[in-house]
Amino acid sequence: MFVSMVGIASLICAFCGCARMGSPDGGWYDETPPKVISASPEDKGINVTNRKISIYFNEFIKIDNPTENVVVSPPQLEVPEIKASGKRIVVELQDSLKPNTTYTIDFSDAISDNNEGNPLGNYTYSFSTGEEIDTMEVSGFVIDAETLEPLKGIQVGLYPSSGCIYPDDDCNSQWADSIFRTRPFLRVSRTDSRGHFVVKGIANGSYRVFALQDADGNYCYSQKSEKIAYNHDIIVPSSKPDVRHDTIWTDTLHIRSITPVNYTHFLPDDIVLKAFTVEQTDRYFLKAERKTAPCFQLFFTYGHDSLPKIKGLNFDEKDAFIIEHSLKKDTITYWLRDSSLVNQDTLRMELKYYVTDSIGELVLTTDSQEILSRDPYEKRMKKIADEKKELKKKLEKALKKGEEVDSTQYVLKTMPLEPKWSIPSKMTPENNILFSFSTPVLEPDTSTIHLYSRIDSVWYKSPYQLVKREDIPRTYELRGEWKPGLEYSLEVDTLAFTDIYGLKSNPFKQGFKVGSMDEFSSLVFTFEGMSDKDIIAFLVDKSDKEVKKVKAEQGVAEFYYLRAGTYYIRMFVDDNHNGKWDTGDYDLDQQPEEVYYYPKEIECKEKWDLTLSWDPKSTPTMSQKPGSLVKQKAEKKKATIKSRNAERARELGIEFIEGVTGVKL
Repeated sequence: MFVSMVGIASLICAFCGCARMGSPDGGWYDETPPKVISASPEDKGINVTNRKISIYFNEFIKIDNPTENVVVSPPQLEVPEIKASGKRIVVELQDSLKPNTTYTIDFSDAISDNNEGNPLGNYTYSFSTGEEIDTMEVSGFVIDAETLEPLKGIQVGLYPSSGCIYPDDDCNSQWADSIFRTRPFLRVSRTDSRGHFVVKGIANGSYRVFALQDADGNYCYSQKSEKIAYNHDIIVPSSKPDVRHDTIWTDTLHIRSITPVNYTHFLPDDIVLKAFTVEQTDRYFLKAERKTAPCFQLFFTYGHDSLPKIKGLNFDEKDAFIIEHSLKKDTITYWLRDSSLVNQDTLRMELKYYVTDSIGELVLTTDSQEILSRDPYEKRMKKIADEKKELKKKLEKALKKGEEVDSTQYVLKTMPLEPKWSIPSKMTPENNILFSFSTPVLEPDTSTIHLYSRIDSVWYKSPYQLVKREDIPRTYELRGEWKPGLEYSLEVDTLAFTDIYGLKSNPFKQGFKVGSMDEFSSLVFTFEGMSDKDIIAFLVDKSDKEVKKVKAEQGVAEFYYLRAGTYYIRMFVDDNHNGKWDTGDYDLDQQPEEVYYYPKEIECKEKWDLTLSWDPKSTPTMSQKPGSLVKQKAEKKKATIKSRNAERARELGIEFIEGVTGVKL
């Protein structure tokens, strides 16, 4: 049956009282995004000479964070001014216009109407200073080379494969390799929250693609601290006609229609760049620090096998220190042996150490330092005096009340040495016991440390080894023959440990049990096609935290004594056989070592023995890291306020027909 548009409109008015559009009284919402009605210079115009662009809309609009969301290409060394005013956006380019060049201003989805926030959608304005406008595009993703995490907000740019940007450029392969360090990008884009980028306004030709976390705003790789990505792939932009299917929703649950839409498909659209930061090998002195009286530290940007040489200027440096250093030797800690030095608030010294000079060579330099304690002697003595005074008051108060007192309870006692014990609550045969100290200790006496195991209700002495950890300062590892299902007791005698200042430890006793074989599972994982590679494999948990690390033998990684739970596999190819992941180096034309994630979760259950295999190269890089492990989550795309009028009509018992209210679904 035919129903007139006027009749339907009257019916709607009867139900909703002809409320104003978007009003809070239950009327119809404005679901129409703003529209561009004109621009000056005109969009896709040629022979443009004006650096001030005005874009006009049919309603009041706003721009969301133009500094981050709007990208101008070619890159602008002077930041453009981008402002929204009423129904107009004004862009003023500060750099001079280049001849015969296509300019694109990519607003992405930053433009929306001022009232309801309906976004315009991905909008790009372009013009050319020459006779033609370039329209090619390329797209892809940038991810972190070590974690495969999407990288948001990193620049992606193009250079001609020849290296020639300007007529006076010397076109050769050496220049093409160095241009990333010497010239700004020819075209530029920026990644979104998915790590996705689209570089627009490209002329026909062949190019190389780079990524740059630009620290100084010059659009080229000028600092080692900048994260970069590069390869030697040559891309040739192209396009083809294609069809996509757009879905129109009746409401949040129901699809009205799926419509085929013709569009131009630009290629390549699957570029993947793996970004890294080169290891900082330049060595500079950062600072000297003495947070506590017993020690001071020297900090460098990078380590060196030769530790700094110290000459005391107001103390005798001979046998004055116990020296510790970090694994990379970039942080050195000096513990003062003598209490008289501990109580000396200011240490003046001459330092000799290696630093990197202006041409990148390590040279020996001499420096003078005056290191002040943050916890001075007078302050420490006052604290002790205050504590003694407080104890004396308590004693006098007790005596005044006529209470029987033990005077020894009111004497300030020296705090004991307290080892920090780390005994796993769920022990496995592969675990060991760690314990550490806040100050250096003398060599432990193993006769004061006892380990017992319980077999058939009888306790027996159990063998162990005590090893000092070289990678963790002041830490020891107690290694035992842990047998599944057995109970153990660790017992440490009084005064077992003594630090260099004479503090003694209290006794310690703790029992624990190693899990039985029925509580564990195992996993044997084969990396297909990689039997000839050195592979380091990690079993990680739901937060991507390492649970176990093994070296694969002939492409096979074996994980034993696994607790029931959900795990994932991460691995890398150890090209230089040093047992750790190594980053890349642009100057050495060295890519970071390849990292792979098994794309599925692995469920381990008690008593299970799993055997799995996977060819890491069979799964595209962007499909590898499981979504549950990705920390950089994709932001929801802005969309129109879908079907709010349809939902409103349903609430009123009206069948909503598109076009009746003048609002587009």
